[in-house]
Amino acid sequence: MLSAIRYPLSKALIIGLALLLSACSTVRLGYSQGPTLAWWWIDGYFDFQGAQAQKVKDGIDQWFAWHRATQLKDYAAQLALLQTQVLEPTTPAAVCRWFDVFRERTEPALERVLPLAAEIVPTLTAEQLRHAEKRYAKGNQEMRDDYLQPRPDERLEASVKRATERAEMFYGRLDEPQRKLIAAGVAASPFDPEAWLAERQARQRDTLTTLRRLAAERADRDSIVAALRVLAEHVDRSPRPEYRSYQQRLITYNCQSIAALHNSTSPAQRQAARERLKGWETDLRALAAP
Repeated sequence: MLSAIRYPLSKALIIGLALLLSACSTVRLGYSQGPTLAWWWIDGYFDFQGAQAQKVKDGIDQWFAWHRATQLKDYAAQLALLQTQVLEPTTPAAVCRWFDVFRERTEPALERVLPLAAEIVPTLTAEQLRHAEKRYAKGNQEMRDDYLQPRPDERLEASVKRATERAEMFYGRLDEPQRKLIAAGVAASPFDPEAWLAERQARQRDTLTTLRRLAAERADRDSIVAALRVLAEHVDRSPRPEYRSYQQRLITYNCQSIAALHNSTSPAQRQAARERLKGWETDLRALAAP
């Protein structure tokens, strides 16, 4: 279930961290609605029923209570540290270090998810797994629509638009040279949506195969947790060597591109980014307060 642990389950349950990428005015509201949003997301894949549904909801509530009490202060502290650095020039290595910092913050959250998910796995029916398979197919088609436009110029245009919107969410309005910098960076990027989709589909097959095996074997809780952990680890480190190599190339390139854009920003744009980070920090501290 690790497109149901990492995608969608942990993606939904780690919504607190994901909300760091939202507008600061929405963090408190969005996080407070997290249990409901997580339930909608997960139920969209498995169509839980009766006592099973209540168990999932209870697990989500438990996870958010733990996450709010133990994780948000640390997120806020990292944002406070980043505020001091965002006003200065940066390097690709520094950007990659921050990627690692925030990726590491998802690991305790994921570890908390695994035993909760392990209680649900034995109750999944063949029909629910078919439902998940159909939901995967729907999501894959949505990805094709968003990232795999038939014409290369349309695909490039959509990618540039996404990158520009993300940058402006953080820094505010970009000038024309910065927009050209983003466009050139996107055009030269090793990002390959076809490889991404193929890897995504392979993970989905691995997930469904694992869940069906666990059900057939009537696996115990520890075995289920171990199997789910392997699936989760494959999200960050694919078992397919060619894709692992591609992932590393893409991460390296993205760190270089982000550093180049940051170093092109004005003092006013960096101050806008600092204020954004400060807003997120303030909201997270308020959420973490008893």
